Amino acid sequence: MGSVGSIVLAARGVRALADGFVSLTLPLYLLALGYTPFEVGLLSTATLLGSAALSLTAGVYATRIGYRHALLGAALLMMVTGIAFAGVRGFWPLLVVAFVGTLNPSSGDVSVFLPLEHAVLSDAVSARRRTGTFARYSLVGAVGGAIGALFAGVPQLLTDVLGTPATIGLQGMFLLYAALGFAAWMLYRRLPVRADAAGEASREAPLRESRGIVLTLAALFSVDAFAGGLIVQSMLSLWLVQRFALAPAALGALFFGTSLLAGASYLVAAPLARRFGLVNTMVFTHIPSSMALMAIPFVSDVNVAVALLLVRSALSQMDVPTRSSYVMAVVTPGERPAAASATAVPRSLAAAGSPLLTGYLLSLSPFGWPLVLAGAIKIGYDLTLLMLFRNVRPPEEVQQVPTRS
Repeated sequence: MGSVGSIVLAARGVRALADGFVSLTLPLYLLALGYTPFEVGLLSTATLLGSAALSLTAGVYATRIGYRHALLGAALLMMVTGIAFAGVRGFWPLLVVAFVGTLNPSSGDVSVFLPLEHAVLSDAVSARRRTGTFARYSLVGAVGGAIGALFAGVPQLLTDVLGTPATIGLQGMFLLYAALGFAAWMLYRRLPVRADAAGEASREAPLRESRGIVLTLAALFSVDAFAGGLIVQSMLSLWLVQRFALAPAALGALFFGTSLLAGASYLVAAPLARRFGLVNTMVFTHIPSSMALMAIPFVSDVNVAVALLLVRSALSQMDVPTRSSYVMAVVTPGERPAAASATAVPRSLAAAGSPLLTGYLLSLSPFGWPLVLAGAIKIGYDLTLLMLFRNVRPPEEVQQVPTRS
């Protein structure tokens, strides 16, 4: 994969560590400040809307200023975001910081970094190694997020041992987020200058030959993202606190486990995709996970709910590296940066309003209607994707089909 790929994977791990604890710290911090579930949902929505705007900007200008410069700028914004969130308590200032910053309320990566890193990775590896590379990219993110989730219990530990006020410990986590942003910035500085020139071929026409397929995929991925936005990690943790009164340390341990299972599934995704195809792997691992998700609100035992969450995590994320690889495979190399952005931005926009809806539903009832709704929408998305794209194969899959004499 080379030095470029190694740098991107290392930066992904650093950012995932930050996302792992901030997605859990965010709702706890906002609740400690006295905000309602609806207001927590509104702030989570603002973070996703801001991510969409930043991703769109990256798609338009990244090939002009270069991926390296764009990633350095995003890492700088990550630093500023952490410092600002640690020092601001008013709702409206927090809303502004949430929109313009890089906070990620999800266990996955929905930030401006994603399309930039995808484009750099796609240029750094061959077509046959692409799915495996994206699987490793997702695995690094999952492991980093798992470790980060354990950090969510640190503020409570400081309160119990040192008597530190809860809000002080939570603010410290945002300063740690800023420090990890600086670490990512240092890693991106090591990218070679040629990474800035990787997208020069796409400056004139971002999408031409692949416009139709990219727009169709973007629309479908947006449906899935809307459903996923209903259960972003921040809102899911909020529901678990309301329904089962889980402590921060228990939440961290739970999401540590779910992230590790998701990471393990990434390793399985690549060989499954080679055997059954990218689309089949996406669909037939996703549907059972959605069924497990829909069952969770109907159980009253926290242990059963945790078991269902773990089952879902073992299956639900296999579509992440396969989806990324599929998009990069069915477009021309020059269109890859624009395709990554064109599929990432609508996903962020579609997911942006979902936490607000989740917050509203949870303010009406503690029953997990958002989980039921998310699972049902995801199953509909999977069946539609299978119907439209089961015969649209990437080049490496077509080459594997034996020809008849």
